[in-house]
Amino acid sequence: MPVYKAPVEDVMFLLNDVFPIERYNNLPGFAEATPDMVEAILGEGAKLCEEVFAPLNLTGDQEGCKRNPDGSVTTPKGFKEAYEAYAAGGWMGLAAPEEYGGQGLPSALNTIMQEFVSSANLALGMYPGLTQGAIAALLVHGSEEIKKTYLPKMVEGVWTGTMNLTEPHCGTDLGLLKTKAVPNGDGSYAISGTKIFISAGEHDMAENIVHLVLARIEGAPAGTKGISLFVVPKILVNGDGSLGEGNGVSCGSLEHKMGIHGNATCVMNYDGARGWLIGQENRGLAAMFVMMNEARLAVGVQGLAQSEVAYQNAVAYAKDRLQGRSLTGAKFPDRPADPIIVHPDVRRTLMSIRAFNEAARALVIWTALNSDIAHRSSDEAQRQSADDHMGLMTPVVKGVLTDLGFEMAVKAQQMFGGHGYIEEWGMSQFVRDARITMIYEGANGIQAMDLVGRKLGKDGGRAVMAFFNEVAAFCQENAGDENLKGFIAPLEQGLNHLQQGTMWFMQNAMARPDNAGAGATDYMHLFGLVAMGYMWAKMAKAAHARKAEGNGVAERMDAKLTTGRFFMERMMPETAARLACISAGADTTMALPAEAF
Repeated sequence: MPVYKAPVEDVMFLLNDVFPIERYNNLPGFAEATPDMVEAILGEGAKLCEEVFAPLNLTGDQEGCKRNPDGSVTTPKGFKEAYEAYAAGGWMGLAAPEEYGGQGLPSALNTIMQEFVSSANLALGMYPGLTQGAIAALLVHGSEEIKKTYLPKMVEGVWTGTMNLTEPHCGTDLGLLKTKAVPNGDGSYAISGTKIFISAGEHDMAENIVHLVLARIEGAPAGTKGISLFVVPKILVNGDGSLGEGNGVSCGSLEHKMGIHGNATCVMNYDGARGWLIGQENRGLAAMFVMMNEARLAVGVQGLAQSEVAYQNAVAYAKDRLQGRSLTGAKFPDRPADPIIVHPDVRRTLMSIRAFNEAARALVIWTALNSDIAHRSSDEAQRQSADDHMGLMTPVVKGVLTDLGFEMAVKAQQMFGGHGYIEEWGMSQFVRDARITMIYEGANGIQAMDLVGRKLGKDGGRAVMAFFNEVAAFCQENAGDENLKGFIAPLEQGLNHLQQGTMWFMQNAMARPDNAGAGATDYMHLFGLVAMGYMWAKMAKAAHARKAEGNGVAERMDAKLTTGRFFMERMMPETAARLACISAGADTTMALPAEAF
């Protein structure tokens, strides 16, 4: 049975030393989030994930979801009780506004909890995760009546939420969608159409499911300019808040998937279902993008989460599995062989995963704190700067952390040899579950194009220039620090490569857009390496400061610094290769005619 322990200690190092949470006390909800309180909250969340969610991960994968003849869906054994424990603990409303029954705490804490939940049981964690995205969209774009009707129950966890975008004939190109909305004359609309790949679309864990559905009002313009967003409940809600009759929405079938078997991925049929407009007519994408961006960041966290749990199991196996002797002589002469943890290539693999995990976690928390600033600060300049950061980092977090999260899960599986290919060890599930993160909420090639095609030039390049300036300023301020010698030089070199790649696009992509398309993924990964390198430099500075204080943390901080130096020596040099690929342009990529493939 696979194991999992939530990395609370590492998170607290980030929140206390790297991005001190007490600095944010001027923001609503942060004053209550003292370090002791945060540690207590995360400790309770860790316990739920380790003791309730994680034991159901393998069994949930094996059992999967079942669609019944009446269209209802039964989730794996234990899922309903686990979800109810999650809801009863108030985790759904951790960061939600108090006026709707939430606790109003920093959304960064919710992001951290999402990592724990996703590591413990990704399929189960998707049910509340999607609900939180729906809550975010309704908070921003829902009318007061819609908020009052749906948010309290969703925040309580009694009702769950979904997002319905994709249709059989259209995925990324939402302008092709055919689901239609016809006014009923009473303020509601009749929604008709079919949506596919709808995660958590039907299940037995909540009283009601609140679907957010993209549809085109009759007579609306073609393409994306004519799309509206609607709230369509599974069960209609009476004026007094009680549940009424069933709505015209049903699960037509369940998708048979490579992974996340414990999550009900549904084909949803809307047959004149009653729905209510969210936001303005024909402005549905703007409203849905609130949920999509929430989801993209959450999916980036899922990539990290699968890498973390796979790493923990790989380490446990490497310490236990006996095979061969150390190249420098037997390390355990009393045993028939040494554990494979002694071998350099095993260490290289494990260190690669660990170095990624710790940098990715820092990048996620940094971005999550910026989300809190963007949504809660009273300072307009701070909000703008934080919003710039969010826009720039969303495709990087989603694309890079899921690409590498999958890659690291595969590396961890490799540690098991043939046992990694056998289902009972659980490693193949981490690989299979991690694979979807690269696809949903916008495939990673789309994330790369969003970064290069939209985010770099947005507002005259304000966001990317702010990032360049921040990293350069950190390097300059710490150039004379002997403790950071192994961090600053590689970071400066990586930043230089990123700036060169950005300049290359400016000079070569305007006249020939294919140059941007051909180099976008390499640029996204180059950006991700620099961002994670910056995180390691900041963590190294904080680790040295902790060591200087004493308090018995030297061993832990030395391990942190060694892991950081590994990243800088063995992973950061990839920036040069990424720059070379970008600079090669699109000639050979686009040279073959389509019929030659």
